[in-house]
Amino acid sequence: MSALHEQPLAAADGHRWRQRLHRPEAPRAALLWLPAMGVAARNYDPLAQALAAGGIAVALHEWRGIGSSSLRAHRGCDWGYRALLEDDLPPAMAALRRAFAGLPVLIGGHSLGGQFSMLYAARRPGAVDGIALVGSGTPEPSGFAGAAGLGMPFALRLIPLIAAVRGHFPGRRFRFAGNEARGIMRDWARSGRERRYRAQGLDFDFDAAMGGLELPVLGLLLAEDAFAPRASLDNLLGRAPRAATQVETLDAAALGTRADHFAWMRQPEAVAARMLAWQRALRSGPAADTKTAGMRRP
Repeated sequence: MSALHEQPLAAADGHRWRQRLHRPEAPRAALLWLPAMGVAARNYDPLAQALAAGGIAVALHEWRGIGSSSLRAHRGCDWGYRALLEDDLPPAMAALRRAFAGLPVLIGGHSLGGQFSMLYAARRPGAVDGIALVGSGTPEPSGFAGAAGLGMPFALRLIPLIAAVRGHFPGRRFRFAGNEARGIMRDWARSGRERRYRAQGLDFDFDAAMGGLELPVLGLLLAEDAFAPRASLDNLLGRAPRAATQVETLDAAALGTRADHFAWMRQPEAVAARMLAWQRALRSGPAADTKTAGMRRP
């Protein structure tokens, strides 16, 4: 059994939100979970409940501009990667550490949340003990095949242009993301076009820092995921060549539902089981050469 609590949090710039905390009776580790772009934290309650049932306490972060966030993106209210990484994630992680002092701390996320998990770990070496990714990868065109690969360069230029003209990106209308700040879409598109991570207003070399990560990283690939195919995940994991990466593909039979970008969220038991097994293996010491096996293409 687990209990759900909401932690009111605030950033230094006045942004406020509520972090959803799923607390097991006897936690053995704590995880800060970062949602996909445009997805409210409450949508990951089933995943958090499944993980908490296995002993991992889960704090569901709320992105700025989504769900319980006090802000909404519009022409007069904008932010980018810097605000998420420097203003919002530190108090979220600090709250998790206060609640579960002394436990191993993990960070993980879905889609963009997976990218930010890597960026956070790179920005703050030693802050976490492992990274878990689900349906994640970079937006580089080389990560996509066929029509998607041909269309990505166009999308990476059009999306930030739409956001600049309208004052925000109306993602609901385009069935991609939520109503996003134009700064977020600018930084997201730049990471795909330039094949490197930058946060406007922050002088930090994320790619060099990721190159030094020596953490265990779990990458769960969804077999029918058009938004994060294997090559896209490889592009993300390739930025951390010294990490002990483990990659597993989950298909519809394993998930009990469609193996696409979002369906697993309603039936997350298989995803949670893989994450729990990975975390138990971390406690028992270094595994065999999972890095080489994980990066091999099926």
